[in-house]
Amino acid sequence: MRSLVTLVVVVLSSVVAHGQSTVSNENKAMIYVTQLIYIVPGQEKVFDQFEAVAIPLIAKYNGRLLLRVRPGDESYIEDHYGKPYEIHLVEFDSQQDFDNFKKDEERKKFLHLKEQSIKASVMIQGTKL
Repeated sequence: MRSLVTLVVVVLSSVVAHGQSTVSNENKAMIYVTQLIYIVPGQEKVFDQFEAVAIPLIAKYNGRLLLRVRPGDESYIEDHYGKPYEIHLVEFDSQQDFDNFKKDEERKKFLHLKEQSIKASVMIQGTKL
């Protein structure tokens, strides 16, 4: 049985390498964003408050949350970087849509929650090959 982390990598590889999407959009340069999120211990509820605002805004900017995972310790085969609290895989129709999402005024009002709750994050951005 594959671990959850392996599943995330397999799904991401399949989406990026084969251009698969929940929405068929052959003429657009889709943007795929994977984010590994590391939480400040004890700030999980604050993080959830930020996500309650940020995640619904993704759709406003032609985006789709494809995967949101909270892997347990049993999911890791090897770890040389640190175990993220959460992993996201998001798809946007274009770079401009992703940029507009990051500049959203409603989202900006709640960035203090993100800053309070997230110790570090790693964002990996890719496009259809």
